[in-house]
Amino acid sequence: MALVEVQVPDIGDFDEVTVIELMVKVGDTVKAEQSLITVESDKASMEIPSSTAGVVKEMRVALGDKVKQGSVVLVVEAAGAAAAPAAAPSAAVSSASPVVASEAQPSSAAPATPAASGPVQVHVPDIGDFKDVVVIEVMVKPGDAIKIEQSLITVESDKASMEIPSSAAGVLKELKVKVGDTVNIGDLLAVLEGTALAAAPVAAAAPVVAVAVASAPAVAPSPVAAAAAAVSAPAHAPGGNTVGMPHASPSVRKFARELGVPLDEVKGSGLKGRITSDDVQAFTKAVMSGVAQTKAQAAKAPAASGGGGSELGLIPWPKVDFAKFGPIERKEMGRIKKISGANLLRNAIMIPAVTNHDDADITDLEAFRVSTNKENEKSGVKVTMLAFLIKACVAALKKYPEFNSSLDGDAIVYKNYWHIGFAADTPNGLMVPVIRDCDKKGVLQISQEMGELAKKARDGKLGPAEMTGATFTISSLGGIGGKYFTPIINAPEVAILGVCKSTMEPVWDGKQFVPRLMLPLSLTWDHRVIDGAAAARFNAFLGQILSDFRRVLL
Repeated sequence: MALVEVQVPDIGDFDEVTVIELMVKVGDTVKAEQSLITVESDKASMEIPSSTAGVVKEMRVALGDKVKQGSVVLVVEAAGAAAAPAAAPSAAVSSASPVVASEAQPSSAAPATPAASGPVQVHVPDIGDFKDVVVIEVMVKPGDAIKIEQSLITVESDKASMEIPSSAAGVLKELKVKVGDTVNIGDLLAVLEGTALAAAPVAAAAPVVAVAVASAPAVAPSPVAAAAAAVSAPAHAPGGNTVGMPHASPSVRKFARELGVPLDEVKGSGLKGRITSDDVQAFTKAVMSGVAQTKAQAAKAPAASGGGGSELGLIPWPKVDFAKFGPIERKEMGRIKKISGANLLRNAIMIPAVTNHDDADITDLEAFRVSTNKENEKSGVKVTMLAFLIKACVAALKKYPEFNSSLDGDAIVYKNYWHIGFAADTPNGLMVPVIRDCDKKGVLQISQEMGELAKKARDGKLGPAEMTGATFTISSLGGIGGKYFTPIINAPEVAILGVCKSTMEPVWDGKQFVPRLMLPLSLTWDHRVIDGAAAARFNAFLGQILSDFRRVLL
């Protein structure tokens, strides 16, 4: 048979990539397009397939090796090639030494055959011991082309939410669930029209002794025989620092991404700690049932040193049958309110917060805002007082950088960027969109972005990236009313500014009382990072800027 070198194909513009997984060994029978090794660049990992079928005769790479396009991965004895001529008998073999030969039986393995085309049902997989999880999002519609492991819906238990992937590929003919439905393990989700591949199992070949009577022509063993006679060895042997990531194949990594599972938190049950799809699914079950937590969930939960009711010595929450006192109507809290509620509770308990109240004279600034809107009426961008507040807060944060920081263990992280979050009231609950790099944007641009983000928040279309990364938050009650309030800090930030409705008030100018438009300011700050004197200076400086906005330029 002919020996063929299998090389790394053209897989992108890079010089070298690292071999992080060996998926075959010497003696294995491989098919064309079967994955041989996994390589990893600084951006992603991928599997390198075989360009030919046959038996692996020699491995040319090892874990940790660097390869590039054209590098030889292994040598295979190509299947279907003509047999080489028999070698002459060796002089060292005695003609009087008869040896029994046992011939290899042909493999009973059948190639993968397409299953019958027709409707394919997709059910809720086994993702934990829970009942009646709520469908909170439908991600596909009839007519869509569905791939294997593509997310179909998002469900939510009382502990967590997760996406349910498709177990088959095809065209979505019928969706059996809608938002608000409750589903359980095994429930029918969708009906696809498509074709799946059904591979027949490969029968194990018996060991073969490939020798012959002296002076008879030598017979080469079949590929299956050679594979069966090879000594079994692990295809993956982690242990070096060449990978720098959990040991799992790209298909398992994709499965984990679909389910939102952090692979570095999954304990592998495979050979030498390798993570399998079963490990990913078991981890998902544990999280969904509340038995386990991801590190991200643990970080959001109150710390054991004083976050839980038992640690604080609190008595149990009262359980009351409200219906016995009169008519009631029960409505389940929305997803956003449940998530924000848990965060607010943690922040209120864990942060030693103090609030300073002040008034800022915005008489001249309000007049400037009104005139600016008249001048820019054709642009369609309406400037609000909140846009001026954002620019004023950036100036104050630059002067007092501890307000633009975060706690990280025993260290304080000072941020050299100024991303401002603003609380937006939506039908689904309170959301906090973030305007990035406010120090580099003018009031008009900030006003435009703020309007766009507020609309997306109301429409429920804000992405996670648009609600993260804030260094300081402003909670404005705008024209609703009120005088002062105590906003809760949005961790991991260390301060938040609350503003209420401005009112015209008599202010003493040294000679007489004059009417001035006053804006109530409520600054809440983390006493672990900020002291009272700094908070007072911050509020005073902010008031000065708002009373004379030219100070922003200083």
